[in-house]
Amino acid sequence: MRRGERRAAGGLRPGSPRPEGRRSTESEVYDDGTNTFFWRAHTLTVLFILTCALGYVTLLEETPQDTAYNTKRGIVASILVFLCFGVTQAKDGPFSRPHPAYWRFWLCVSVVYELFLIFILFQPGSAILMTGLLSYTWLHRRNTHHGGLRPQSTLLLRPQNLTVRDGRQFLKYVDARLGVPLPERDYGGNCLIYDPDNKTDPFHNIWDKLDGFVPAHFIGWYLKTLMIRDWWMCMIISVMFEFLEYSLEHQLPNFSECWWDHWIMDVLVCNGLGIYCGMKTLEWLSLKTYKWQGLWNIPTYKGKMKRIAFQFTPYSWVRFEWKPASSLRRWLAVCGIILVFLLAELNTFYLKFVLWMPPEHYLVLLRLVFFVNVGGVAMREIYDFMDDLKPHKKLGQQAWLVAAITVTELLIVVKYDPHTLTLSLPFYISQCWTLGSVLVLTWTIWRFFLRDITLRYKETRRQKQQSDQGRAVSNKDEHSGLDDDLLAPGASEKEDVTEEGVAAAS
Repeated sequence: MRRGERRAAGGLRPGSPRPEGRRSTESEVYDDGTNTFFWRAHTLTVLFILTCALGYVTLLEETPQDTAYNTKRGIVASILVFLCFGVTQAKDGPFSRPHPAYWRFWLCVSVVYELFLIFILFQPGSAILMTGLLSYTWLHRRNTHHGGLRPQSTLLLRPQNLTVRDGRQFLKYVDARLGVPLPERDYGGNCLIYDPDNKTDPFHNIWDKLDGFVPAHFIGWYLKTLMIRDWWMCMIISVMFEFLEYSLEHQLPNFSECWWDHWIMDVLVCNGLGIYCGMKTLEWLSLKTYKWQGLWNIPTYKGKMKRIAFQFTPYSWVRFEWKPASSLRRWLAVCGIILVFLLAELNTFYLKFVLWMPPEHYLVLLRLVFFVNVGGVAMREIYDFMDDLKPHKKLGQQAWLVAAITVTELLIVVKYDPHTLTLSLPFYISQCWTLGSVLVLTWTIWRFFLRDITLRYKETRRQKQQSDQGRAVSNKDEHSGLDDDLLAPGASEKEDVTEEGVAAAS
């Protein structure tokens, strides 16, 4: 690629072919095309290191005689080999900063996570985690050789005899803090903003609600805004999730909150402030100049440091214009995006409730970090899928995996805790959701079917009226021409008589 070549935006790496065109919502990118060691694939280097590591384990390391340990190590090694293959060989996605390998890594992690969820889904009863199976092997060997628990107790620990409670207890082998019931915190008890009975601190109800969820709400909605890139969609998802909390508080006590906690602290303060900051960041990214130079082509140290910092910003930017009311296809796509977002949010709370995992546990945080990294790629792929005019197109790989993961998590919750999910909604709640669904369905039918039929009928009628008026004007012109032809002989005779009279007078 020639130095100073102007390229269209699209998140391509240096050395990639230039796209034929650039959409109006994409920013312009200037790249000198420097292709350094940092951007190369290093497939042979990774293969050599991986082969050396496997050779060392096979030839030089003594294999321990511990079935549980060997099983765990074999599974971890298999995952690492798959990640090495995917990072070097998987197809690049739409993002290229800080490095395409970073996004290929998260794509491979998505595959591993989905396979892990599928494994859990096909386990009987409450064999929820593979760790439980490995722990049973280890515990059985310890009891057999060291005289631990009685044989009857060991028999009860076999996976086929597990109950939901026993399955949760096996999580202690992942973390000793797990496997115990979660304390139920009362968010919706005393809802007085100002408590006159408490003389020392009348605003204690507000301070009690200010926990770790406040910054989590703000940061979460800031990142979601960067993913969705639309103010209306973010506000709709934020408000609808509060309605879901109202509707499902009989299933999850954690959803029971005060009215001001729902609408003031969550929607207006935390979520609203996160969405506002996210929109300001989007505005800056859309106006930013995307001009890239190789690090060694920058003469000053300040410029080099600035270039290193900007490596962690987008290579280019695409402004999302969802236009849900423009067509039925886009309307259904936007509704599906909102549904998947809400379902992923609900899965977070239901999985914690089913598996007895405290909100601050590292597994919960790792899941959130995972969705933050894959969510942005998935939303870009969905937007490209909707905005691409090619007849033969397919959904992006990361978007496909995110949808599959969300559905699989829901199925796990349904399988392992059907009692909670089958608790019937209160009558007034079900009536409200029925009314809302009917209104959305009615608007959809009117907007994309009845309105179009009405507009086509009016357009046909208008064209018919214009054609009728055109025929009437042409017929009128023909009649006027015919009258002129009939009057023409009489006029000529009158002119002849007049000429004879003039001649006689002369």
